[in-house]
Amino acid sequence: MKKTNLILLFLAMFCTEASAERQWQVTGRDVSELSSFDNTMKTFMTSRNISGGALAVTYNSRLVLARGYTYTDDPQDITTVQPTSLFRIASISKPITAAAIMRLVQEGRLKLSDKLTSILTLKPPAGQTADSRLANITVLNLLQHLGGYDSVKANLEGEDIQIAKSLNLSLPISKYDIMTYMTGQPLQNIPGTAYAYSNYGYLLLGRIIEKITGQSYEDYVRQQILLPLGISQMRIGRSFSEFRQYNEVIYHSDYTKISVFDNSSRIVPAQYGGRNLENGDSIGGWLASAIDLARFASMFDNSFANPVLNKNSVTTMFALPENMNPAQYKLGDWYYACGWNVRDYGNNYVNTWHAGGLEGTYALMVRFASGIINYTVLFNHDDLSGQSNYGDIDTMLKDAFNALSAWPQHDLFSEYMTFNTPGLKGDVNADSRISLEDAIYVLQTVSGLKNP
Repeated sequence: MKKTNLILLFLAMFCTEASAERQWQVTGRDVSELSSFDNTMKTFMTSRNISGGALAVTYNSRLVLARGYTYTDDPQDITTVQPTSLFRIASISKPITAAAIMRLVQEGRLKLSDKLTSILTLKPPAGQTADSRLANITVLNLLQHLGGYDSVKANLEGEDIQIAKSLNLSLPISKYDIMTYMTGQPLQNIPGTAYAYSNYGYLLLGRIIEKITGQSYEDYVRQQILLPLGISQMRIGRSFSEFRQYNEVIYHSDYTKISVFDNSSRIVPAQYGGRNLENGDSIGGWLASAIDLARFASMFDNSFANPVLNKNSVTTMFALPENMNPAQYKLGDWYYACGWNVRDYGNNYVNTWHAGGLEGTYALMVRFASGIINYTVLFNHDDLSGQSNYGDIDTMLKDAFNALSAWPQHDLFSEYMTFNTPGLKGDVNADSRISLEDAIYVLQTVSGLKNP
């Protein structure tokens, strides 16, 4: 009897250890010609202890690779990543916000030279006076991070608690509380003269979109930017894990924070309650799959087949910022244009990209200078310390690109996109990848039944 018990105990221990061993699960079509990308993703994720990732690659506007990668032994992280899985994309939301602004300009509803204060009513806290130079900030300044604030103040990082105290408010604060507080802060630079990365500027752009259209920021972007591309599942994310979307990944972070949703000073997981994601809708609030972002990026491949922005709009979007002299620009140097990082090599060779990072997520979207290759990579873990060098994924993937001898001829967009858009490949495909909520949204939007 005792011997039997020992055997059972041994088996139980063995099974527990075996079940705890990490196993790779890779989803999406296996493309033998592109196996080097699978190897790259596995190497990167293994070395950095990342449990979930996704990669999408386009070539000549065709989706040639769409893969989900899961590598975990965590029983709380049992969701297998699919090519269609949603991730928080952080600041890759900025190119999407910029596209919405450029769409309004293209329609004649807005000018890039329009002054911020002529569109939005900005009032400082009681007893404070707004900086007189606010009246000189233009829409273009906001797009190009030239609004006049320094990068620390304008990033709004960890400011919720300070703003609530300053305005004598209880947490959580709203987007409009942030605007009130920031209107009372002095500018550090003359608008249009100095680059300083500005989350606040993109918060204001979201409110400009709402003011001009009479719709919520999310609704306008979905209707006018995403749906014409066949993208139906993208939406603004939620801060708490209990409101995670049905196909959204689980996020992991090594950090904790004080909750920004109540005044208890309780410590919460940084990725779930340490940031008000809803307030950052136009800054970094979108959820998307790697496929969704690959579709968005590929719309810039061919200016004659872009259903959202015409050639003039795209040229303006990628042009030198207002504070740079074209005569002094050295080809290949970096600059921030309207929602994109850019390196212009001349002769229509323009490399554009944007990265994004929040607690629990890292995202990168890259368009090669050739104009025919794009990729998007997403992870469910952050690199906020900077010690894990997540940016290395760009170099590693480019090495994989350079090693290719041939590209496959298929187009996987037809398997994943929900619309057939003139000028872009993709078929109606309302299968199990689309939630009932998405299907209703699409039908209401197309039929005009969805009200602002």
